[in-house]
Amino acid sequence: MIVKIIEKDDEYYSIGDLVNSIKKSKKVDKSGAIFTFEGIVRGEEEDLEVNKLILTTPNKEKTQKELETIAESVKIKFGVFEIAIIHYVGEFYTGDTLFMVAVLGPHRNETLDALKDTIERTKFDLEFKKEEISNTGTKIIMAGG
Repeated sequence: MIVKIIEKDDEYYSIGDLVNSIKKSKKVDKSGAIFTFEGIVRGEEEDLEVNKLILTTPNKEKTQKELETIAESVKIKFGVFEIAIIHYVGEFYTGDTLFMVAVLGPHRNETLDALKDTIERTKFDLEFKKEEISNTGTKIIMAGG
């Protein structure tokens, strides 16, 4: 199972890499669904044009452990077989990938619910600092923690 917090330019993963990793599960024969999510940098929002986004976490090791805990607890809660997660930190531009999730499960409903829960918990429970540098200045958004 791949669950990692990675500096943007240190390692590269694609959604396909995550899907391939979860398909190696011994439970793939009992599986009927794979759902994926790829979160990217939005360049425009209302009257705002984002030039750059800087995403950091104050304690990468702690955040890594918390992400692993989220993956394990979601697997138990929804009865899915595998969850792979990559969350990048660093400097990003419009269209850059920030966050990817792939979930392998027995049926579509619980697999989709597990994907949604993983996304929401990662967004709200983990401690990230997001700096949006835009045409109107810099906006700092704190999440989780």
